Amino acid sequence: MPRLSDANELMDIFGDREAMRHTYHLASLRDCRRHIAGHHCQRRRKGFGPWTVVEKERGQIVGFGGLLDDPFDPGWGIEVTYHFSRVAWGKGYATELANYSLQVAATRLRAPAVSAFAHPDNIGSQRVLAKVGFTQLRFVESMNRFMYTRVFEAGRG
Repeated sequence: MPRLSDANELMDIFGDREAMRHTYHLASLRDCRRHIAGHHCQRRRKGFGPWTVVEKERGQIVGFGGLLDDPFDPGWGIEVTYHFSRVAWGKGYATELANYSLQVAATRLRAPAVSAFAHPDNIGSQRVLAKVGFTQLRFVESMNRFMYTRVFEAGRG
């Protein structure tokens, strides 16, 4: 679970315009703390929220994501999301996090379905979503993103 004390490391991800070019980027450490706090509030209300991803070898935070009901853009339901530092790209972390998130959504939350979004230029993210069983639903013009869904069979992920 992300802590406010993780803000400095998470800002290395959220403040990196290149790493965040297909989504949003945070302008300051204060914004990063507000982002973490918003997800903490949502976790208390909903019982789930995003996690930090820590690389075992170095003990360094390399990602942020998982399951969320976005407190900053509500109304989309349970989503799978992930953001990683550039040093973590191409190492399978997004696929691992997405798979684990789907497992939690299906078994612990018993969600009938989850959503995800990917920018049209983010081919890597689109591949991850396809690999873990998401289906592209439609293009959401207001977000400039494709919307994906993963529907769970009754009692199975």
